[in-house]
Amino acid sequence: MTRPGSSTTTKSRGRIRGIQGSVVDAEFANHLPALNSRLLVGPHGRVVVEVTSHLDEHRVRGIALNPTRGLARGDPVIDTGQPLQVPVGPALLGRMFDVFGEPIDDGPALEGVDYRSIHGTPVPLSRRRVSSEVFETGIKAIDLLSPLERGGKSGLFGGAGVGKTVLITEMIHNMVTHYQGVSLFCGIGERCREAEELYREMREAGVLERTVLMFGQMNEAPGVRFRVGHAALTMAEYFRDDRRQDVLLLIDNIFRFIQAGSEVSGLMGRIPSRVGYQPTMGTELAGLEERICSTDRGAITSIQAVYVPADDFTDPAATHVFSHLSATIVLSRKRASQGLYPAVDPLQSASKMLNPQVVGERHYRIAQGVRQTLAEYEELKDIIAMLGMEELSERDRATVARARQLERFLTQPFFTTEQFTGQAGRLVSLADCLNGCERILNGEFRGRDEGDFYMIGALDDLPVRETAGEAA
Repeated sequence: MTRPGSSTTTKSRGRIRGIQGSVVDAEFANHLPALNSRLLVGPHGRVVVEVTSHLDEHRVRGIALNPTRGLARGDPVIDTGQPLQVPVGPALLGRMFDVFGEPIDDGPALEGVDYRSIHGTPVPLSRRRVSSEVFETGIKAIDLLSPLERGGKSGLFGGAGVGKTVLITEMIHNMVTHYQGVSLFCGIGERCREAEELYREMREAGVLERTVLMFGQMNEAPGVRFRVGHAALTMAEYFRDDRRQDVLLLIDNIFRFIQAGSEVSGLMGRIPSRVGYQPTMGTELAGLEERICSTDRGAITSIQAVYVPADDFTDPAATHVFSHLSATIVLSRKRASQGLYPAVDPLQSASKMLNPQVVGERHYRIAQGVRQTLAEYEELKDIIAMLGMEELSERDRATVARARQLERFLTQPFFTTEQFTGQAGRLVSLADCLNGCERILNGEFRGRDEGDFYMIGALDDLPVRETAGEAA
């Protein structure tokens, strides 16, 4: 199908008047293209430029979404009269796309699709659904301590190398294999090899036919990385509003969206704000985040990896993302170095869903008990390091033993890492997770080696052995 707006007229033609990196200035004699219009620049229109500002009554400035190598002043510019558009339709399932909606998986051309502008508007408040429902992931540490909201936004916070991408791919696997919905993965500014590996893993796991993948990689222009999130949301909105399906939208990494916006802002000559970020960061982030919500037709549930620069959670990018989230999952480098995967920090992770009115009294009580036990263990670590376990009281020793068992019980083997670890993945129901934590808190496994709880699913996976202090 021909993309709407691809036809041109004499009125829509102009010329390049200046090029500086990814910034292109164009002059039009008879009219001025609208903001966010898609311009085709150079011989054969090979470079796509999005209009970002009007310089005067005849000149516009835009950001190139392709390499500008080979362009020169005086080259032709064609105004398509349309914004950036992406395809929507059932044919998207199982495919991988770039920001222009072009397949990049060497598959056949798309058929039977429509095209929509990537610049959608948030759903009005009158159409939003306000009921709170828990969205189970099958991952113990998240479902227990930081339950996700159906139709909400959750953040995976952590520095480099603590397991954000692995956790996101595991959630894709669990959601697609156990829920009748659609998963949409949006890669913003990540590594090229991750796109290929994710595509292959989804295909081998048999879940690709209910997944859509979209990528704007770190080697691409900042305009691509800035717009790929809007393009992915347009596809997600189609499945929610037109197909009435629940959508799991996974974004890796939302910090790269902010970073790309900062690059675009700098290229446009705007004066930077605090710590060098663009002055419009809050508005740009809100424009993306507010399109993620539940309606009476379906829900878009978003899980977003958030790179935290230098592990500084006071960074403006991290604090702005925090303000939009209903749940925060903080990944700890210290826990990752101890081999406790997923490296979810139980004391920093939180969720607005974790209250008795939503999850129930029993879930709330167990989660608080786990947190209290682990917090007491943290306070005792300095004493243990200086004086040893022998100097602790009997009660404190029991607390340490329970805390170490809980720490290891909250680890879990993943389906997406089977090829590396040799351990079969486990998906654990919330009921099994609550039951296991409650039994550990009640001291049923006094004297049991803490290593027995490491990398198991439910307590049914505990190795069978006779232990002197274990309750019958």
